[in-house]
Amino acid sequence: MTAQLLEHAWLGDTDGEVRDVVRVDAEDGVITSVEVDTERPAAPRRGLTLPALANGHSHAFHRALRARAQRRGSFWSWREEMYRIAAELTPDTYFELAREVYAEMRDAGIGAVGEFHYLHHQPDGTPYDDPNEMGRALLAAADDAGIRIRLLDTCYLAAGIGRAPEGVQRRFSDGSADRWAERVDAFDDPRVGAAIHSVRAVPREQLKAVAAWAAGRPLHVHLSEQPAENEECLAAHGLTPTALLAEEGVLGPNLTAVHATHLTDDDVRLLGEARAFVCMCPTTERDLADGLGRARALADAGARLTLGSDSHAVIDLFEEMRAVEMHDRLRTGERGHWSASELLAAATYDGHASLGFDDAGRLAPGQRADLVTVDLTTPRTRGCGATPETLVYAATAADVVPR
Repeated sequence: MTAQLLEHAWLGDTDGEVRDVVRVDAEDGVITSVEVDTERPAAPRRGLTLPALANGHSHAFHRALRARAQRRGSFWSWREEMYRIAAELTPDTYFELAREVYAEMRDAGIGAVGEFHYLHHQPDGTPYDDPNEMGRALLAAADDAGIRIRLLDTCYLAAGIGRAPEGVQRRFSDGSADRWAERVDAFDDPRVGAAIHSVRAVPREQLKAVAAWAAGRPLHVHLSEQPAENEECLAAHGLTPTALLAEEGVLGPNLTAVHATHLTDDDVRLLGEARAFVCMCPTTERDLADGLGRARALADAGARLTLGSDSHAVIDLFEEMRAVEMHDRLRTGERGHWSASELLAAATYDGHASLGFDDAGRLAPGQRADLVTVDLTTPRTRGCGATPETLVYAATAADVVPR
C-alpha cells in the first residue's frame, strides 16, 4: 500500500472543481481510496495534480518531420514529405524513433497513447517474416518508455477510391480487409485495436469486415480531414464520408472519428446520435492548414470530445485543450465555448475511454494511480491559482513536474 498527499488535485469528478489537501491510497498501481480535505501534511506533493492524460491519436513516425516540413504548400504536399520518411523506416529505426516519441509524451504528462499504425510491411509491400514486426516494434517502444498503448492497427487498401496503392503505400496494404484481419489476429495481444484509415483508403464493400473484427474493441477512423476527401466520396457514392460510415454500420459508441473537420449539419447529427468519440488534433490541424472543426456543435449533438497530437508538430495536451476553445473562438467570433473541466475531461477520462481504457482518467477508487502534477510556480503558472482554468489556459507540458 502506498499513500500520496497532494497539495491540490483535480479529481475528474462530477463538479470538476479542484480539491485542496487530498490523500490518495493505492495498491499495485490501483487507487483504493481518495480522501479530500485531510489534515494538512507538512510536505504534500506541491502543485496541482490530475490523472495522467490520454493522447488519442498518434503517428509516431511523423515526429521525424518536426520543423523539417514547413515549406509553402498544403496537406497534400506535406504528405509527400511524410511518405519519404515512411519509405525509409525499418523495424529497428521505428523502435528507436517511437521510443523517443513516447518518452516525450510521458514527460508531457501523457499516460496512454492511441497509435494509429499503418506502416506494416517492407518497402516493396512484402510482409516481414513476422508480418506484425513493425507493430511489435511500437509495442516494445511503449513498454520501454513506460507508456500505456492501444495499437490501432490500420486497414489501408487503396490510394483513393477505386485506385490501387501507389509507391510507399504498398507498405500499408494487406490487399483486402480479410487478409488484414488475419494478420491482426496473429498479434494475440490485448493491446491491439483497429482503425480504418479513411473512406478513401478502404473500399466501401470492405468497411463492414473491419468493423466486424473491431466489435468490442476501439475502432478509429480519419474522417473528413480534407475537403478533397468529401468531394471524392460524394462523387463516388453520393454520400459524405460520415453518411457512408453510417450506411455501412460503422458508426457507434466504440468509434472514434479523428479530425472530423469538414462536416455537414447531418454529419454532426449522425456522430452525435451514435455517441461516437471525436478526436481533434488542433496543433496538427493548424500546422497542416486542415481547417477549424466544429467541436462545440459535435459535443452538443452528443459526441464525446478527445484529443491527440497526431503528427507531433507539438506534443502538449495542455495546448490541445486550449486550442479547442481558441479555434471555436476564431471560427465563431465569440469566446467561452468550453468550460475548463470539459476540456480536461477530453484530455483525461474521455480520452482513455476512447482507447478502451475505462480504468483511467479519474482520481477515484478502482482507477489507475497514474498521477501528473503541474508546477504552479513557473513563469507561466505563477499567480494563476490552483484552478482548472490554470491547467487549460496557462500550463504547458513544460510545467509538468518530472515523475
